[in-house]
Amino acid sequence: MTLPPRFDPAFRDDLAALLSWRRDVRRFRPEPVAEDVVAELLAAAQLAPSVGNSQPWRFVRVRSAALREALTRHVDGEVARAGEAMPGPERRAAYAALKLHGLDHAPEVIAVFCDDATEIGGGLGAATMPQTREWSVVMAIHTLWLTARAKGLGLGWVSIAAPETVTALLDVPPAWNFIALLCLGEPEEPHLVPELQRLGWQARLDGSTHVSER
Repeated sequence: MTLPPRFDPAFRDDLAALLSWRRDVRRFRPEPVAEDVVAELLAAAQLAPSVGNSQPWRFVRVRSAALREALTRHVDGEVARAGEAMPGPERRAAYAALKLHGLDHAPEVIAVFCDDATEIGGGLGAATMPQTREWSVVMAIHTLWLTARAKGLGLGWVSIAAPETVTALLDVPPAWNFIALLCLGEPEEPHLVPELQRLGWQARLDGSTHVSER
C-alpha cells in the first residue's frame, strides 16, 4: 500500500499563494513555450477528476497560422458586438479599453472540448446530470491553469467566442462540445490583482456573501 504524501505548512502556504496568483492573462511575451513543457502541462490536466472517470476532455493545439488568424478575427468581431450592447457611453468606453484576449500574440492557443459521445466510464454519474462531463473538462482546465502558473506561465480563457464557429473552424467531431479557447505563455507582467479589478471594471467580492446555510 502506497502511503499518501504529507503536506507540510510550507506547502500549504505555497498552495494558497498559487491560488492567489492564478490570473486570467491577456498580455503575453512572445517567447515560445518549450514542447516538453506543453506536454507536461497537458499531462497534468489529465489528472483532473472526472465523472465516472470518463476523462471526456479533448485538447486541440491550434498550430496553423491561418486558423489562429480566423479565430482572432471571429473573437474580435464578437468583442465589438458585445461592446455595442453595453449600457451607456461610459460603460462602452470602459469596455473598449479592456484587452479581452491574447490570440494575436500568445505562444500557444489551445481549444478544449468535451466528448459527449465517449463510452469511457460507462455513463456512470452522468445519467441524471450529463453536464457533469462538461464540468469535468472545466476541472481539467483549472488543473492546467494552476500547473502553468506554478511554472511561471500564464493562461487566459477567451470567453467571447461562439461555440459553433470554433467547432466549425477546427473541424472536430460532431459530438465534441466546445468548452474553452485558451491562450498560454509567459505573461508580460505577472500580477496578484486581477486586471479587471485594476482597471476598475469589477472588484473582487467578499466571498462570505456567497455562502449560505439551510
